[in-house]
Amino acid sequence: MMAQRYGGRHSPDSSGHDPAQRLTTGARLHRLSSRPKWVTIAAVPFLFSAFFQPPVGMVMNLAGFGLIAAGMWLTRDGLAAQAAYDARPTARAPAIPRKLFGGVLAGLGLGLGAAEPGAIAGAALIGIAGFALHLLAFGADPMKAKGMDGTDDFQADRAARMIEDGEAHLSQMLEAIRRIGDRRLEARVMSFAATVEDLFDQVRSDPRDLSAARRYLGVYLQGARDATRKFGNIYARSRDAQTRSAYEAFLDDLENDFKARSEKLLDGDRDDLTIEISVLRERLQREGVRPARDDGETAQLTSEDARTMDDLLSRNETLHSRKPR
Repeated sequence: MMAQRYGGRHSPDSSGHDPAQRLTTGARLHRLSSRPKWVTIAAVPFLFSAFFQPPVGMVMNLAGFGLIAAGMWLTRDGLAAQAAYDARPTARAPAIPRKLFGGVLAGLGLGLGAAEPGAIAGAALIGIAGFALHLLAFGADPMKAKGMDGTDDFQADRAARMIEDGEAHLSQMLEAIRRIGDRRLEARVMSFAATVEDLFDQVRSDPRDLSAARRYLGVYLQGARDATRKFGNIYARSRDAQTRSAYEAFLDDLENDFKARSEKLLDGDRDDLTIEISVLRERLQREGVRPARDDGETAQLTSEDARTMDDLLSRNETLHSRKPR
């Protein structure tokens, strides 16, 4: 394999674009993602010793190794799902608790591989100990959604499907560019992907923005993918500088459009927050929550005063009764 030169903002002959610090087009890596491999390797003695056992022992050792390997495969997927969950401000819990099932399979495999005739209780204890060690080593699966209080489930599901399709388009874009073997172009597409991820985050945090971003998540990303594929096929043969400049200008324009849409959605959220605050202030003023004092200043409420609306209203009546008549 030929070595590839690293390119970045401060590298010679750099285009000035930062590679994306986070990219949704590939599987996110958990900090413990390498552990399942080592656990599987540690179970290899079951596999080798199986061929020196009687038929029953051979089957049990082979089954034990297979269960442990399957459990580690599930655990690795569970770690990837948790990494994606942790990286997002709003996310649903994984539909399948893969780490839990992986721990159960690993415990069963360990107990089965260590089982001996007449020692079923000991094998069961070994299996339980293996499950407990798995839980300590890899932790539990996320079991509840985060940042989605008050979100409509149907709209959130639609947004999740659109984002999943968009991430697939980005992945295909990156694959097409990687076939060219140009690190600068790859970094440019990664930078564009990071910009798109900002829009994904906006829609994840508030699925109501899906209607305003639908064209960007669907038509525009699909068009970018198709254009990237065509560019990759042409540029791989010709290495034409004009074609490359036209593609980079296309990415610049598209990235600016995505940035503008993200900023517009963010501004809309700020406007909604400002309106909600104004309405709440007006309502509190109508309820007499902030009565004027004799000296012209506004009464400040403390946490002890503001326990319930009835307490606030009764406090308002008390203050008015203290005014000189």
